[in-house]
Amino acid sequence: MATTPPSPLPHLPLGELEGVDEATWLDVIQKMDEVYSKLVSDEVELEEKNAQLEQSQQFIFSLLSAMSDVLIACNQEGVIEETNAALCELVGQTEEALRGSPVLSLLADEQSVQRWRLAMYHSASREGTVVEINLRGADGQVVAVDLNCTPRHNSAGRQVGRVLVGRPLGELKRAYHQLREAHDALKLAQQQLLHSEKMASLGRLVAGVAHELNNPISFVLGNVHVLQRYGTRLGRYLEALHELELPPEMQALRADLRIDRLLKDLPSLMEGTLEGAQRTTDIVNGLKRFSTAGHEEVTQVEINAVVDRAILWVRKGTAPGFDIRWSRSPNCFVTGNAGQLLQVMMNLIQNAYDAANTEREQAPQLDISLQCDQRNVHLRFADNGPGISQDHLSRIFDPFFTTKSVGKGTGLGLSISYGIVEQHGGALSVENLPQGGACFMLSLPLPAR
Repeated sequence: MATTPPSPLPHLPLGELEGVDEATWLDVIQKMDEVYSKLVSDEVELEEKNAQLEQSQQFIFSLLSAMSDVLIACNQEGVIEETNAALCELVGQTEEALRGSPVLSLLADEQSVQRWRLAMYHSASREGTVVEINLRGADGQVVAVDLNCTPRHNSAGRQVGRVLVGRPLGELKRAYHQLREAHDALKLAQQQLLHSEKMASLGRLVAGVAHELNNPISFVLGNVHVLQRYGTRLGRYLEALHELELPPEMQALRADLRIDRLLKDLPSLMEGTLEGAQRTTDIVNGLKRFSTAGHEEVTQVEINAVVDRAILWVRKGTAPGFDIRWSRSPNCFVTGNAGQLLQVMMNLIQNAYDAANTEREQAPQLDISLQCDQRNVHLRFADNGPGISQDHLSRIFDPFFTTKSVGKGTGLGLSISYGIVEQHGGALSVENLPQGGACFMLSLPLPAR
């Protein structure tokens, strides 16, 4: 704002001013200069305060506009004095239309009216209170809003109204749902990380154990094969000797030592020893695959064919009458090792048979389904067994953990399968079905195109 200086006094000789001496005149001039300077200073200060006030108003306006929460400032009677863009968008009205209208006009039902009046009453004597009310939305729907109602005071400390700040409960529920999903994902990632760390540390231990077991097992296998040949030769010799006319003392010694029964049992004993040594070798090989990444050939593997072969071998082996319902899918190829994937499929099918083949009236049954999406192949193995207890679900893939009786399982099958699937870039998980039984889910990535 420009300031117009006062008009100077006309120039008159001091001698012509009758009755006014020179000192008085100079004092008047000095006072006028002081007044003028004070006016200019006050004008500058006023302009600075106006600029600060304008900046403060702009700052408050920007805050109100940027707020995603609903804001209502009302007086003691509940008449709206100020609001923000979030409320205008929610109720579909402009700030000019809302300003001066009662808050009660925004409420959607009588229950909200009672809650609002109760909140106004409590906030008059407290620091604040929380109220959940229903507002009429812009689209005619009822919107539940959680508002924090606090008293508003003037510069003298006198209560002049209320301030309500909150947001729609739908947003809070979505935020809570997202938070819960993130928490569940974090817990799953933590469990997978702990499992991976445990598998890695245990793998180093198992590698050493497998190496130490491999040498004595090789000795046992080699010696048993030699003993088989020796036994065959001894048997031929004793048969030839027994055809001769032996003295009664030798025949009595033959009967006393049960040489004939020994010769009859010797082949089966050798075969049992070989079978036990071979099973031990298989366990050691499984331990090696568990502890180290395999170097087997990696090719394009058709999953339907692998499942077909696994079903055939399990039925020919331990489960000839197993009722398996297999829902095939168009050819699905993955990149991996066919032998390792076959081992996984056979393990899952055999485990399903062992779980369902309990003392129950219902015959063992397994449903296998295969689906392919844009990125992965998904296999489901759902049995009709008793399911897995909650205490065992988190440990089912742990090495050496088994729910089978002693001598029925080593506790390595699922751990090895889990490691094989992980090496192939897939995932193996399990859950209990609502109708009973367990379901193993196997996912493998499709080859990159």
